[in-house]
Amino acid sequence: MNSAVAEQLNKVELKNTYDLSVDSIRDLNQALHTPEVVAEITEWTVKNPAGQHNIAVGIKAPVKVTIDGHAGYYCAGMNQEAEVIVNGNVGVGVAENMMSGYVHIKGNASQAAGATAHGGLLVIDGDAGARCGISMKGVDIVVGGSIGHMSCFMGQAGRLVVCGDAGDALGDSLYETRIYVKGVVKSLGSDCIEKEMREEHLAELAELLEKAGFDEDPKAFKRYGSARQLYNFKVDNASAY
Repeated sequence: MNSAVAEQLNKVELKNTYDLSVDSIRDLNQALHTPEVVAEITEWTVKNPAGQHNIAVGIKAPVKVTIDGHAGYYCAGMNQEAEVIVNGNVGVGVAENMMSGYVHIKGNASQAAGATAHGGLLVIDGDAGARCGISMKGVDIVVGGSIGHMSCFMGQAGRLVVCGDAGDALGDSLYETRIYVKGVVKSLGSDCIEKEMREEHLAELAELLEKAGFDEDPKAFKRYGSARQLYNFKVDNASAY
């Protein structure tokens, strides 16, 4: 070990368990952001999160982080490569701007779950609040329960799977995100329409459900997507912009 690496390791305590009733989130995230530390420790446990914000954000390493309890805003935001498991509920913006990796919420999620995320897989066992998948750009999101209003607003790419119901204005101003919903959709947003469920979509959905660990029949779902009428400005559609 060279002197520079040794000096860096001396600045961060080498341990795989952080108790947030004693340790600070800053210390946890600093350790997770230190390449020499995540090379040594690949499995982490976070105890007593108590709804604190910004837990396990900005990870850029193939590590596994298990959070035992409820987390606050922006948990696992900007994730790259890491696997983050939350044994509880999460606040606003879980996995916001995630680039890759796997985030699994064993409880419910608040608003804007997976917002602007570019890649990876976000699984929510329970319900998700309003604006789930807003402006998603390639992430896959699978929700075991229902989602709130304005979900997938301006969704650009990726897949959103909902095993429960969906609130008002689903897929408003949608681009090319594919949406699969098993339950009742309260209303569709501008330019979002129901589409034919072909064999390739059934196969795609079956794969996503299997990855998320849900035993659901793909044939029970409906597919929604963009009508592509808002791609170019038309004066007749001005009220929808």
